[in-house]
Amino acid sequence: MPDTHESIWSHLVDVPFRQDWINAGGIKTRIVEAGSPDRPTVVFLHGIAGSWEGFCANIGPFARQFRVFAFDWIGAGFTDKPEQPIYTMQDYVKHLHDVLAAVGVARTSLVGVSMGGWSAINFTHAHPEMVERLVICAASGLRRPPGFTPPAAASIRNDRAKAIDDPSWDNVSSVFTDLIHDPVKRIPDLIKLRQTIYSLPEMKASMARILAITATERFNESALSDDEWRSIDQPVLLIESTSDSEHFRRNTARAHSLLRNSAVFAMEGVAHWPQFEKPEVFNQKAISFLLGQ
Repeated sequence: MPDTHESIWSHLVDVPFRQDWINAGGIKTRIVEAGSPDRPTVVFLHGIAGSWEGFCANIGPFARQFRVFAFDWIGAGFTDKPEQPIYTMQDYVKHLHDVLAAVGVARTSLVGVSMGGWSAINFTHAHPEMVERLVICAASGLRRPPGFTPPAAASIRNDRAKAIDDPSWDNVSSVFTDLIHDPVKRIPDLIKLRQTIYSLPEMKASMARILAITATERFNESALSDDEWRSIDQPVLLIESTSDSEHFRRNTARAHSLLRNSAVFAMEGVAHWPQFEKPEVFNQKAISFLLGQ
């Protein structure tokens, strides 16, 4: 056996943290908490059809400086999956607001990946008084030309649709091809977790509701306008992953051009999940930024 075996637990084994299910606006929500309650708060927001474990390599280091929360979005992971036509960005913004109310947090910094970053931006626009700073990986939520679906977005949708129809090891593994650049980092732990989630009886219907927002017309209905992006005052750190798709790299540049107070930090050799592929680099930069250093 290699002496560098990596698992979700290998990142959390020495981290004091608590997992629970809370009532967030009527949604039974799986959530983890770490760090001292008297410290500033950071909330991690995962991407489309994921779960909080995407931040397993970040929770411990962040908890030394912050009170940390990470949770599974409405319809995803082991959180409730209410029956409704689709999950809109308004649903995600409300869910985050309800989570913060349930844990008694009035102001926080947000760290979001892909759809999680989109949710963070929309939440900040809706509730600017509640947000301190933001870190965004794989920027999303910028309006597209009518009728245009970026190949990267189509790939994300198609891989998940295939995996939910047949959650075999190979199909679920393919979900991580675009997320994680280095095949060695596509660890069995993550694949098995996602396979378990995608095998839940209620997950197939939920996935259809989740993926509906990726259709360009619905996407643009939920995305902020350029002027709304420009209105955001909070400091934003945009993580550019050099091995992510061209679509997300362009999004990062466009977001940077619109935001009043943003910086770009390029990470080499990582794709959609820089926070997991190179956590030491990500954690150092993001923590320093959130501390205002």
